[in-house]
Amino acid sequence: MGVVTLEWPSDGVALVTMTNPAINNHGSFAGIHELWQTLIKAREEGARVTVLASGVPGHWFEHAWLRDLSNRFQRKEVTGPSSGWFGCLDELSKTQVVSIAAISGDTSGGGCEIGWACDLRVAEEQVVFSQPEVRIGVGTGIGGTSRLVRLIGRTVAAEMVLDGAPVKAQRIYDLGGINKVVPQGTAVEAALAWAKRMAGHPPDALAGMKRMLAQAEENPLTDAIMNDQKIFQEFSGRPAAIARMEEVQAKFDAGAGIRETYWPGEVEQ
Repeated sequence: MGVVTLEWPSDGVALVTMTNPAINNHGSFAGIHELWQTLIKAREEGARVTVLASGVPGHWFEHAWLRDLSNRFQRKEVTGPSSGWFGCLDELSKTQVVSIAAISGDTSGGGCEIGWACDLRVAEEQVVFSQPEVRIGVGTGIGGTSRLVRLIGRTVAAEMVLDGAPVKAQRIYDLGGINKVVPQGTAVEAALAWAKRMAGHPPDALAGMKRMLAQAEENPLTDAIMNDQKIFQEFSGRPAAIARMEEVQAKFDAGAGIRETYWPGEVEQ
């Protein structure tokens, strides 16, 4: 029996949950490979937004299961291929599917790195993040330094990777590494509500903006702007986009402002 499930709570929204209580959701090679394959399945079956969740109370995704990691370096038997780690990162950060980490418990090492690869992060207020690799005697192998520096800056990233220090969700939020901090027990609910709203956006535009966002990280600014324009031209003139532009313009022509047109009820007056 596997440790990863796929559910469809609303149209275009996939909920992918890892539940491996025997090792507190540490990332066994087999479990992470299953997670990768489930992310692929969600995309191929029509997910526009995928939410990553944990079914183990108190734990989100934790660092690589050290039995597998140690055995791999010793050329001993492991639970599965290690390629799932990079596969997960690519599915979360490089495909057209928007990814949201619904972080409901403590997260560390490779688990954090999976979260850093997501487009968006919702974390509960009690959650602690850590890159404890230095205390184990290993390194951050899949973005725990490089992505983290880009998300929160060098100063606190250095604290986390050089000392393995735990950092609370609110501090990561204050530094820009988390989108929302929510009360305990509500991360999945909040992430699914957000996912449902985004899945309701015009699909070509959502997928195009995800591509633009992902590729902007890889390119120098001038090249990134030109790439933005290339992607813009690919979908912005399609019939669905033109119809949507006409619909929105009609609201403006009728006297509506941007608040009631784009964000009804979302901005305090």
